[in-house]
Amino acid sequence: MAGLGLVILLLAGDTLVRGAVNLSLRLGIPALIVSLTIVAFGTSAPELLISVEAIIRGVPGLALGNVVGSNTANILMVLGIPALLVGLDTSECDSRRNFVIMISATLAFIGLAFFGPFTWWHGLILLAGLIAMLGEAGWAARNHKREAAAIEVADSPEDVEGADPDMPWWQIILFLVLGLIGLPLGANILVDASVVIAAAYGVSESAIGLTLVAVGTSLPELATTVMAALRRHAAVALGNVIGSNIFNLLGIIGVASLIGPIPVEAEVLRFDLWIMLATSLLLVPFVYRKWIFGRAVGLVFSALYIIYVVVVLS
Repeated sequence: MAGLGLVILLLAGDTLVRGAVNLSLRLGIPALIVSLTIVAFGTSAPELLISVEAIIRGVPGLALGNVVGSNTANILMVLGIPALLVGLDTSECDSRRNFVIMISATLAFIGLAFFGPFTWWHGLILLAGLIAMLGEAGWAARNHKREAAAIEVADSPEDVEGADPDMPWWQIILFLVLGLIGLPLGANILVDASVVIAAAYGVSESAIGLTLVAVGTSLPELATTVMAALRRHAAVALGNVIGSNIFNLLGIIGVASLIGPIPVEAEVLRFDLWIMLATSLLLVPFVYRKWIFGRAVGLVFSALYIIYVVVVLS
């Protein structure tokens, strides 16, 4: 059942992104803004729905574990596997501003966790941070678009994930409907299955969220990063991971904590939050020293993630 829920969740997330992107472009919203908002939100929709459903179903540990585990998986697995397959040359990428935002969001999240459980006031702080980040990103993008001719090429509809200038209206509406129906259905099935697995194997909901659910909901980012690596678009790969991690911390827990309180287990405070921060800091030499994600780096990152999963489940 967990596999069925995950498949439904991923397919629904993909169709929702495609429908939302093409609806926005048809309505005249710039493709660049679509990339920064709707696509980013859409690819994180599985994590959001899982977290909200987990709180409604009375297993909030699954929600927090999902976000913390997804951020760790995004760096070690989502960057590690493409680097292991083909390598990622990020030497020409300037991700310093977004990296600083990600680290700041991570530190703020950890700080708030020590004043847990996450409640509505935590959520308002996190969402305010997300709004400020999106506003700053939009302002920077508009300025960069005016200054760089290259941005005009990147802003074409064909360069936005899921964009099809010739998609008919009926197909856009169908994608939106299927996505909106499939996401809560898949989330409900996956949460049910995760609770059963946790009970059967004697592990906590947080541990299942940190591993099984985190890996599953990180698959859209993994697929995007692998394709970006194969097409030699390293900036897309690195930006995808950094942007997803920011939205996970600020947006998903921000929204979920408005639905209900999210307790922070002692083990999460002692171990998992610091592992999330440590893996984020692993990107420092790649962002500031322009190191290349070669196959050796991919092997190390992938091995570290396997070790992390084994430790969590044990």
